[in-house]
Amino acid sequence: MTDIIRSIVYGIVEGITEWLPVSSTGHMILLNEFVKMEQSEEFFSMFLVVIQLGAILAVVILFWNRLWPFAMPAANPEPIRDKGILSVFVKPRWIMWVKILIACVPAAIVGVLFDDELDALFYNPTCVAIALIVFGIAFIVVESLDLKNAGSCASIDDITYKQALIIGCWQLIAAIFPGTSRSGATIIGALLIGITRGAAAEFTFLLAVPVMLGASLLKIVRFGFDFTGMEVAVLLAGMLTAFAVSIVVIKFLLGYIRRHNFKVFGYYRIILGLAVFGYFAFNK
Repeated sequence: MTDIIRSIVYGIVEGITEWLPVSSTGHMILLNEFVKMEQSEEFFSMFLVVIQLGAILAVVILFWNRLWPFAMPAANPEPIRDKGILSVFVKPRWIMWVKILIACVPAAIVGVLFDDELDALFYNPTCVAIALIVFGIAFIVVESLDLKNAGSCASIDDITYKQALIIGCWQLIAAIFPGTSRSGATIIGALLIGITRGAAAEFTFLLAVPVMLGASLLKIVRFGFDFTGMEVAVLLAGMLTAFAVSIVVIKFLLGYIRRHNFKVFGYYRIILGLAVFGYFAFNK
């Protein structure tokens, strides 16, 4: 029962930090120092990734009308081809899915080929702290720049295939360096190429679905499907908590960015990075 409670704590942290551009990895590393599970190291490594499935479900529910590429004929503004009474293709959504998959390609290739090697090289407090601070500064700098093309792309429907690939390359940075924050990297990349904060955040949420689903399935396959009853309970508790918290956080962020910029997250990342440095420097 104790590990189930700990799993709920991890789910709360995951649900908050996965969507805010503050790095869930940095928070998980610190949390693991104070809230340690009584499970195997292999299970815990898998748990930290698979718990994201709950966060994914929140995106699917909140953005269902954006994600589901079929609709009733009367509700379909641009059908590609009528497939009968029940459903038709919705062209804008299929185009959006193509853009999402294009953005997934760089990180997917690197993740499949070098996932374990990258974790061994960079998944440590020092690298995570550096990534937190560097991208914290990046947020402050980018938000302070007078970008010529700022806000030229106000909707995810306006994102081009080229822009989607550029965002995917920024996501690759997060795949290589833990602590960067997947949402943080993609939002910064999107802002630099003229995409508004709202569209950048929304595209980041949608992009998370195939990315996090693929990463979770990869971890489960490598761990194996031989779960104990307690392991299943721990996973479900974390996932359900991450789902509930993610619903609240995503709604909050979408409302927040309509009135504010991302500088506050930059300052927070710098403070967190220094905290990670300081904690592990004094506890070696």
